[in-house]
Amino acid sequence: MERIDKINYYLDMAEVALERGTCLRRNYGALIIKNDEVVSTGYVGAPRGRKNCCELKKCIREELKVPRGERYEMCRSVHAEQNAIISAERSKMIGSTLFLCGKTYADGEYVANSNPCALCKRMIINAGIKDIYIRDSKTEYRHILVSEYVENDESLEGVKGY
Repeated sequence: MERIDKINYYLDMAEVALERGTCLRRNYGALIIKNDEVVSTGYVGAPRGRKNCCELKKCIREELKVPRGERYEMCRSVHAEQNAIISAERSKMIGSTLFLCGKTYADGEYVANSNPCALCKRMIINAGIKDIYIRDSKTEYRHILVSEYVENDESLEGVKGY
């Protein structure tokens, strides 16, 4: 058996986390790693105690045909990246790596050109996370330096979506 590379190993763990997601559009799993140790995980879901979209069998953003990457204030869910950050000590996140995997609910395909939303980017910056790996296929991924989010501040240009 061929040994899996470390990045895909961690992306596989993020992919397992997304299986707990409750979104009817896209589910993501996130994993924060530092010094080859799991700091925390997260997946998309409604805040604790609130009904999630799977239970309600509806998504307001889907019903209103809100484009991907816009109007997240209407969403019932907390994003995978946010849940992973909420569950971790900041001191353990400084210099860490975030692994992110997303799949569409309808067909289970990997989300094309997946990226953290604008709010998640701000949380990732403030958490002190250094690197992000995002899965594009079962074996392909992209590497992003969080410093690029600081240097290329899309909020100054009013960019929406992804």
